[in-house]
Amino acid sequence: MKFIDETELEVFAGDGGRGCVSFRREKYVPKGGPDGGDGAKGGNVIFKADGGLTTLLDVKLRKHIRAPNGGHGMGSQMNGRSGKDAILSVPIGTIVKDIGTGEVIADITKHDEEVVVARGGRGGLGNMNFKTSVNQAPRKAQPGEKGEVKRLSLELKLLADVGLVGFPNAGKSTLISAVSNARPKIADYPFTTKTPYLGVVRHKGKSFTVADIPGLIEGAHKGMGLGIRFLKHVERTRLIVHLIDVTNPEVPDPMEAYKIIRHELKNYSEGLEKTREIIAVTKIDIPEVLPLADKFKKEISKKGKNVVEISAVAHKHLDKLLDMIIHSLNEVSK
Repeated sequence: MKFIDETELEVFAGDGGRGCVSFRREKYVPKGGPDGGDGAKGGNVIFKADGGLTTLLDVKLRKHIRAPNGGHGMGSQMNGRSGKDAILSVPIGTIVKDIGTGEVIADITKHDEEVVVARGGRGGLGNMNFKTSVNQAPRKAQPGEKGEVKRLSLELKLLADVGLVGFPNAGKSTLISAVSNARPKIADYPFTTKTPYLGVVRHKGKSFTVADIPGLIEGAHKGMGLGIRFLKHVERTRLIVHLIDVTNPEVPDPMEAYKIIRHELKNYSEGLEKTREIIAVTKIDIPEVLPLADKFKKEISKKGKNVVEISAVAHKHLDKLLDMIIHSLNEVSK
């Protein structure tokens, strides 16, 4: 399924039904007596979070959402029928903004959470509500109110416990496919992953979600490469796993590669700098990687950082990495 994380649409809540002017046909009652029923409320437009969705594609295909109008009041004190709510399913992590006012209407973060984004109009009162001692036969009824009409922007920020970051071709897609149910496209060239992937990892009775964030490069926070479009998906993660490829030809110095990614995260969001981090050197099944990994470990340890060496292809030390992730998530939750 195509990954869409931004879209716009227009929503139309239902109008309220009008009240009725009607009189009973009874002998000895002035003009039969008022018996006009009330109009009903128009339907709301509601967004509902669906944990099974990971893209806004279905929303993008629907440019307009309309809720039915409320029914009109009728004689014999019969009220109209309320308009049904129009319910649209959206992924967890969807932020809804009113384009007209710039207001954030909702930040939907829980499965089955419902948010009314446009309210239906109230129904009008029928003439039976306006009878008084001096006006026994009112010919007055109210029209229904108009339902809200809004132009909305929707932005999806993936909700994952763990975000995988690193330069292109650092091994993120290989790792997420090795430890979870996600199946991203994998190849040995930069920018194979052009959309984030979300997977569920189960390890030693624990489970957590992990997002494969497309490869970052220097200047990503300014929009370079795949840039800002995907940095936003790291914002909500509780833990960052920073993958380092010590054989990266684009940035031969792994310490410099590490600093560049940290700089991009900090410049995009101050909060990301404080997010707990695990550093993993990848591809240790390749012989020439080991001496370079040892050198990097010695350098980074001077900064008080711990490093785990892994190979997703050969499934080396993946259990150790998953143990570290679970431990860190538990620490974050305290």
